[in-house]
Amino acid sequence: MITIDTRSATPPYEQLRVQLVSQVQSGELSAGTRIPTVRKLAEDLGLAPNTVARAYRELEADGFIETRGRNGSFVSAQGDAAQKQAQEAARAYADRIRKLGIPRAQAIDYVTGALGS
Repeated sequence: MITIDTRSATPPYEQLRVQLVSQVQSGELSAGTRIPTVRKLAEDLGLAPNTVARAYRELEADGFIETRGRNGSFVSAQGDAAQKQAQEAARAYADRIRKLGIPRAQAIDYVTGALGS
């Protein structure tokens, strides 16, 4: 959850940027996760759209998010090439498992079994 402290000396766009970076680095937001549109997040946080847009531009410039035109903005894979590919594979697997309706515990069991062989 993102919160903006209006009494802070840190500008709102920077508070937003730092919190999103933290969520990406902690894994709370994983590679491939779609993030809210600028307008939606601005509305949710009570910020001007330009404030959110600035944070998104800086996040994109730093490689934390990528914008895919009309499809929206998504969390980019982080780390070296192998880590990025692993994150992308994990996201694809998770998306497919959700579509199949497989419970989380069972999906994890499948991965554990596959890695054990």
